Amino acid sequence: MNRLLPAIAFLFVLLSATAQQPAPAAKAKRPPNPAMDPIQDVASLPRVLLIGDSISIGYTLPVRKLLEGKANVHRIPTNGGPTKNGVANIDKWLGTSKWDVIHFNWGIHDLKYMPDGKRQVEPADYEANLRSLFATLKKTGAKLIWATTTPIPDGELNPPRKFGQVKEYNDIAARVMAENGVAIDDLNAHITPQLATMQNPRDVHYTSAGSDYLAKQVAEEIGKALAR
Repeated sequence: MNRLLPAIAFLFVLLSATAQQPAPAAKAKRPPNPAMDPIQDVASLPRVLLIGDSISIGYTLPVRKLLEGKANVHRIPTNGGPTKNGVANIDKWLGTSKWDVIHFNWGIHDLKYMPDGKRQVEPADYEANLRSLFATLKKTGAKLIWATTTPIPDGELNPPRKFGQVKEYNDIAARVMAENGVAIDDLNAHITPQLATMQNPRDVHYTSAGSDYLAKQVAEEIGKALAR
């Protein structure tokens, strides 16, 4: 028994020290993005819906500001992701309320390379998904505006995407939209001359100035659609 006493004493000290250690701090939650906040409609104004990925999240708030007093600018309450995500969720996003204008885009997530070496949505499936999405959007009776997918910078990116493939996907979308008479907001051409100063280094996203620059173009095209 005497031989066990030192071991028991050591274990007691060890357990006491462990118990006194402070619990690890809880990981701080990222605050919700205000772009996702639902808005209260002004009854006399038309209703606009923005659908898109994180690029569209970046320009949502400045578009709202630019169209303040002219339109109720809503957005889907999430990152739109690839077209297959759109197909799965579009009915829920549209809801049952009337939309006057819908400004929409999918692309950057579709052409992202996955661990199996394939793109998240290969070109043929991208086209099929776009056609399905257009058919659903058309039923709303809203004026539709397709936004071209913005550029991918050259070089290694995480998650992996390849410079130049945006054109392949934009060409597919352009064909689908032309066949169906959908207006085009060419954000790709609009932002391309400003990439050096407005796109984050080695990133598909934009500085706040870049998002504001995109927002002016988006607001202008929505304004044209409302005027029609």
